[in-house]
Amino acid sequence: MSDPFDGTERSLGQLVASATAEMSALVHDEIALAKAELRQDVRRGLFGSITGIGALVVLLFSLPMLSFALAYAINAWTGGHNGNEGWNLAWCFLLSFAFNVLLAILLGVIAVAKFKKVKPPEKSIASAKQTAAIVQNVKPHPRPELDKALDKASVVGRSSV
Repeated sequence: MSDPFDGTERSLGQLVASATAEMSALVHDEIALAKAELRQDVRRGLFGSITGIGALVVLLFSLPMLSFALAYAINAWTGGHNGNEGWNLAWCFLLSFAFNVLLAILLGVIAVAKFKKVKPPEKSIASAKQTAAIVQNVKPHPRPELDKALDKASVVGRSSV
């Protein structure tokens, strides 16, 4: 007897195993692509977070020291150093506070600019959509031997009714 599978045709099990292996490789490649894109976005987000935290640290820890130093410097610049009393110290401290707030706003704007550069993994999403579209349109190929066997079975089934 001759072997019906002479090497030119693969069995159903071989086809299923091949399709499963290829689908698994495709999924692994898409996961690797998504990881690479997410790593890049995490780095950008991390830099933006560090910059934002830096803005808060500058605002919190520099306010007392900078406020006193700047307030007394303003008072000295306005004539307080030579006994003329210069500007009122309250106004000097208010100007010092305004300077610190402007510095914090500048650092916050830099942080927001870095956060806006973080984008979704567009390549991974497009690849997944393309794969889903391809898999959705896959139709099984008709097999002539199987169709003939089904026709014979349906004829036998109908004649016995």
